[in-house]
Amino acid sequence: MSAPWLVVGKGAIGLLAASRWLLSNQSLWLWQKTPQPLSYRFSAGGRDFAMQLQNAVQGPFSKVLVPVKAYDVVHVVQTLLPHLADKAQLVLCHNGMGTLEPVAALLKPGQGLWFASTSHGAYKPHALHVIHSGLGSTVLAPCNDAARCSETPIAAELTQALSPLTLVDDIQPYLWQKLAVNSVINPLTALHQCQNGELNQAQYQAQIKALLAEFVQVAAACGQQFSEDTLYQLVQQVQSNTAQNFSSMLQDVTAGRRTELGAITGYLLQQAAAHQLSIPTHQALYQALEAKLAPWQL
Repeated sequence: MSAPWLVVGKGAIGLLAASRWLLSNQSLWLWQKTPQPLSYRFSAGGRDFAMQLQNAVQGPFSKVLVPVKAYDVVHVVQTLLPHLADKAQLVLCHNGMGTLEPVAALLKPGQGLWFASTSHGAYKPHALHVIHSGLGSTVLAPCNDAARCSETPIAAELTQALSPLTLVDDIQPYLWQKLAVNSVINPLTALHQCQNGELNQAQYQAQIKALLAEFVQVAAACGQQFSEDTLYQLVQQVQSNTAQNFSSMLQDVTAGRRTELGAITGYLLQQAAAHQLSIPTHQALYQALEAKLAPWQL
C-alpha cells in the first residue's frame, strides 16, 4: 500500500482533497493544532458523506499537502521539519505568492518542494461541514531539484484529490495568471461585500481594467508576459462561472479572520516598488481595505 499522505490543517481545500482521497481509499493523516480525530460532513455532487480523519501520531512523513493560508506557510513548514523524512515531498497550495523561496531554503537537499494551483471551489458553512462548491482543475509543478528527481508518484496521487490535474515544468506563469484574477476578485468583493458575479456590473469595469493594466506592467517587469484583453476576458469568465460564490477573502472578512491581502495585492505592491513602478489603482484598493479591516486581518 502507498505511504499515507499528511494533510495540514482543516481548511476547505485541504478537507476537499482529504475527502476525495478517502473516497479513493488513500490512507492519510491530519495535522492540526488540536490532536484529536476530526469527524465532519462532505457534500459534493448532491451527495453527503460522513468523514473521519485521524490526527497524525508519528512520523517521519514522506508526502505532505500544505493547503494553508499564504501567511501561515513558512511557520507551518518550520513546525513540520522535525517530522519529515529525508526525502519527503511537500506540496504547497494557496492563493497569492511569495512562499516558495523561503520554504525552499528550509528544506534538506533531498526534500522535494511542489506547488499545486487549483481552481476547485470549496467552502465551510460551519466548522464540521465542507462543500465542494465548484468543479475546477489543478496545475502542479516541481519547484526544486529534489522534486524533479523524486520517484514518489506525487502527480498521480494528487490527481485523486484535485483532478483533473496537469503536470507542468514551471508553475510561475500559472501563479501569475491566478494572481491577476485574485488581485481583482478577492479585494473588490471583500471591499464591496458582494458575490463574485456582481463584479460583472458596469460600475466596476473601469476599475477592473485599470487593475489589470497595472498588473500587466508589474508582471512584465518580473518576466511574465500577459495581454490585458485576455486577462479581462478571463476575469469576466471566472466571475460568471463563480457568480454565486463568495470569495475566500470576503469569507475571511466576514468571519473576522486574517485575509491573504498581503500575499495578493501586497505582493504586487512589493514587486512594483522593487521595479520602481507606480500602480495607484492597486494601492488605492489596498488602502481602502486597510481602512475597513482590523489590523490583524491585513
